[in-house]
Amino acid sequence: MTSVLGIDAAWTTGNPSGVALIRYIQKQGWECVALAPSYEAFIGLSKGHPVDWDMTPTGGAPDAVSLLNAAETLLSDESVKVVSVDMPLSYAPITGRREADRAVSRKFAKYWCATHSPSAARPGEISSNLRDSLAGLGYPLSVSQPEMGTVIEVYPHPALLRLLKRDYRVPYKVARSLKYWPGLSVQERAEKLVAEFQAIYAGLSEVLAGIPVDLLPPPPYKSLNYLKRYEDALDALVCAWSGASYLDGRVDHFGDAHAAIWVPRPDN
Repeated sequence: MTSVLGIDAAWTTGNPSGVALIRYIQKQGWECVALAPSYEAFIGLSKGHPVDWDMTPTGGAPDAVSLLNAAETLLSDESVKVVSVDMPLSYAPITGRREADRAVSRKFAKYWCATHSPSAARPGEISSNLRDSLAGLGYPLSVSQPEMGTVIEVYPHPALLRLLKRDYRVPYKVARSLKYWPGLSVQERAEKLVAEFQAIYAGLSEVLAGIPVDLLPPPPYKSLNYLKRYEDALDALVCAWSGASYLDGRVDHFGDAHAAIWVPRPDN
């Protein structure tokens, strides 16, 4: 069985991180096995505890051992083939923008999908500890060519640009809703965000079967902050799909010998 663990990793321990697990079924395609808005909730799934989307997700640093053990339990003792992470990862110390960041920005800045700038503090040890932990478990960082048994860095914004065939960055980030739609009320902005969530859900459903229907929150929307857990879960699914594209050989590589960002290639 071929499977991918997708992680929308927060750059600080105070924020939650979405996690998605997908697998490839022969003659059927890729399907979603598990999805959660935090590390704790994902590990809980492996213990038989369904995700409570009304519960505020917890933060924390990624525990590679616990996450992979949970994934293997959910896969009936099959091992994960690729870990796909939305967070700067590198063999060299990260002190600022890397060639991978510059290369992605050169390609996608005109679509407003340039990368964020990492620093020594953010993501700092969260990144290096995760890289080292995964390497110790048999998942070295991949910076050259697609192969199984690796961890890869991905970036949801250009991935979504290509998945949804948009010509501009998809406006689905909760923290930026006021910049997207100045002058609108909180409820109006929430409705617009959820409309984008629905578009992302529909696009992902074309390439991944079995995505939980409760990933889309029903109205009325409690708050913008409440919607963030759904954004994180969608990002984790995009990370996982990017990993599937990597295994399928349908990715573009941006970077050098120290770090690489992998972006799904557009359909012809």
